[in-house]
Amino acid sequence: MTTTTPPATDLWTVTTADVSAPEALDLLRDYYHDVANRYYRLHFDREGTPEELASGLAGSPSDDLAAPDGAFLIGRHEGTAHACAGLRRLDADTVELTRVYVRPALRGTGGGARLLAAVEDAARALGARRIVLDTRTDLIEARSLYLRHGYHEIPAYSSGPYAQVWYGKELAG
Repeated sequence: MTTTTPPATDLWTVTTADVSAPEALDLLRDYYHDVANRYYRLHFDREGTPEELASGLAGSPSDDLAAPDGAFLIGRHEGTAHACAGLRRLDADTVELTRVYVRPALRGTGGGARLLAAVEDAARALGARRIVLDTRTDLIEARSLYLRHGYHEIPAYSSGPYAQVWYGKELAG
């Protein structure tokens, strides 16, 4: 008898979730700690302090990633929450993608691709024809993921201390 190992992407499922649910809050905390600590290491050669991380997280609410003008998605690998992404409506045709995160141990296993496919479906369900996002130049894995999935650099549509590169994608019907 021959057994085969399923492709890694078959181990991922993505569903919409309540952004205030405990597993969503855990993922958002992990996301924030990951991107904030990368910033602190790059600019200050240290990790963020617990106080800095807690303050930054509190100053970055995600409550707008909910219906009727947003969505929050959780990616599960073998049933356990390990990834997330959020959408918020910017105008009648455009949603912004934010809080995209796959836990580091599972990067490269297809979770990001599965998450982006579900994001596009959720954006269409919101009536969007276009997805935009901003990110930092040091978040190389994220930038590579977006480019592999049809996003392209666009002119700045937002400003802020962490918006360094902007991407967009037109959604097919």
